[in-house]
Amino acid sequence: MRYEFLVGLRYTRSRRRAQGRNRFISFISAVSMLGTGLGVAALIVVLSVMNGFQEELRTRILGVASHVLVSGPLGELESWQRVADQAARHPEVLAAAPYVQEQGMLSFDQTVRGTMVRGVLPADEDRVADFARYMKGGALDELQPGRFGIVLGRDLALALRVHLGDRVTLIAPQGLVTPAAVLPRVRQFEVVGIFEAGMYEYDSGLALIHLRDAQVLYRLDDAVSGVRVKLADLFAAPRVARELGRYIEEPVVITDWTRSHANFFRAVALEKTMMTIILFLIVAVAAFNIVSTLVMAVQEKQADIAILRTLGASPGSIMTIFVLQGAVIGLVGLVGGVVAGLLLATNLDVVIPFLETVTGATLWNKEIYYISELPSKVLASDVTTIVSLSFVLTLVATLYPSWRAARVNPAEALRYE
Repeated sequence: MRYEFLVGLRYTRSRRRAQGRNRFISFISAVSMLGTGLGVAALIVVLSVMNGFQEELRTRILGVASHVLVSGPLGELESWQRVADQAARHPEVLAAAPYVQEQGMLSFDQTVRGTMVRGVLPADEDRVADFARYMKGGALDELQPGRFGIVLGRDLALALRVHLGDRVTLIAPQGLVTPAAVLPRVRQFEVVGIFEAGMYEYDSGLALIHLRDAQVLYRLDDAVSGVRVKLADLFAAPRVARELGRYIEEPVVITDWTRSHANFFRAVALEKTMMTIILFLIVAVAAFNIVSTLVMAVQEKQADIAILRTLGASPGSIMTIFVLQGAVIGLVGLVGGVVAGLLLATNLDVVIPFLETVTGATLWNKEIYYISELPSKVLASDVTTIVSLSFVLTLVATLYPSWRAARVNPAEALRYE
């Protein structure tokens, strides 16, 4: 071992037996290690939650919504079968399904709730959405034309206090014009299924009925609102949406999920960026605590530095000693932070319920965060970036004190010894 490493490691270990002023330096070193570890752990946990939240939100949205949406220019599409066939010719399109989407009001036992009503063909809908996986009672296949069955989101069903087999009243806002007044169209539907997508927006505000029943209720004849398209690669949606214009000969409006839900994902990306910057400041503060630690250490070890210089040590060797000392402090904090961060990030499903039980507070409200549980996804690239940047900050923090140590004049340092 080179003597610079030997002396640097000895200075680091000697703090355990420090007394007096050296004990204060040891305390500052411990604070620096703890701050670095807490900052790194917080970064790993927050970025993992952001990654999991982004992926879970995207998965749940696209399990109910569509990758690409083809609709009529005025909100109605007459020749939807031809449009679906033309869209299916694109090599990256897996399936296409028609839909009718309108607003309505559901009433049961004097309880009224507004909802989005979506008319679907059950067999086709299973190919473009994941409702079969989300069903908690009944089945999507129970939607039969003319039976007037309805499938409700779980929170919507709870709000109306309905169960399978109950009959709810659906009120369409488009009214019937009579000589006396404009009357809303009203129809009773039997609850044949309840789904839970795990996303509050859909669970509390979406009702599914058969496509033909929706056409009858909203007087669309054979028209639909549009065609939902599922792709092999959801991230290719913007490109495929542009290319579908060459496959579809009808006048249509084509949008993709990155545009229809852009605000959600932009908000998550922006929040992730800002939280990363803020938490890196914590690491930076902890790293620059090492500056004060090493400055005091240099002041305390001036006599040792002078003796090393008189024995032939170069200024570069003195710098190496104190850089190594600061790097060890930072490295210990980094290792502790990574271990703690990974343990927390991979066990949030246990930690959050425990904290909620202890504090009695609701830390994760699905009505606010759209999804029912706190997700977490640790990415190796994030951990590598956090460790690399934190270690660089630690090394940068050691440069000034080490430079000060290298400039110590042996004669001045030993004058009063």
